[in-house]
Order: sequence, then structure tokens, then C-alpha cells
Amino acid sequence: GVVRARALAKRLDDAPLAIVDKRREKAGVSEVMNIIGDVKDRFCILIDDIADSAGTLCNAADALKAAGASDVVAYITHGVLSGEAVNRVNASSLRKLVITDSILASDTANASPKIRQLPIAPLLGEAIKRIADETSVSSLFD
Repeated sequence: GVVRARALAKRLDDAPLAIVDKRREKAGVSEVMNIIGDVKDRFCILIDDIADSAGTLCNAADALKAAGASDVVAYITHGVLSGEAVNRVNASSLRKLVITDSILASDTANASPKIRQLPIAPLLGEAIKRIADETSVSSLFD
């Protein structure tokens, strides 16, 4: 994940990068161990592929705030948000959690003032069109 994070930071005009080091002792249980990088007085963006219980995500947000981050938001591709995840997000240090509609959000998630769901249909449609037209799909991300 660090290699992908560096590539994304570079695409964001060489944005500063911090890494949240975590350990997962068993499925569904994680502990934030270390923050590598300076986050004091910084606006922090957490990016991940999946949030199921949202435990790791909320622990990371809390750790960033404890390390002096001014604000923390998260962008997640697939918001599973099972069990108490929405309540966990609502009680966390996260200001906003942005997810895609690759998984239909629950009524509880839709009602949360901290959770926003974005549609991916336009992106998928454009990718399919480009494949059919034999044009570049990767340029969608330039």
C-alpha cells in the first residue's frame, strides 16, 4: 500500500505523505501502532479499498487527531459498513467518510451526517465506452 500511497501523493502535486502502521492480530481486530510522518496541524486524507467494521479506519483517524492532525476525512471505494460500523464512524474523529455506491448503503449510512456516497456509474459507463471504442481507459485517471 505504501507504493500506491506514494504514487497518489505524487499525483496530488507531491503532497506530504504519512503512513499509519497497523497490526491485525485477528480478523476484524486491528490496532494502530505508529504514524510515520508529520501530521501536526495537517489536513489528513485516509484512503483505502474497503471499510467493513470501520474499526481500523476510526482507529487511524483517532491516532491522527491524537498526533495533532487538524482534520481527518476518509475516501473508501467499497463501504461495506457492517454491524456497528456507522455508529463507530459517527462517534469517531472522522469529519467525513466518502464511499462509492459499489455497495448499496444502508438507511443508517444514508442518514449519517458523516457519510457521503458517490455514484460510480458515470465512471464505469465511460470506461465501457472507451473499451468499445478501443481508446484509453487509463487516461480516465490522468
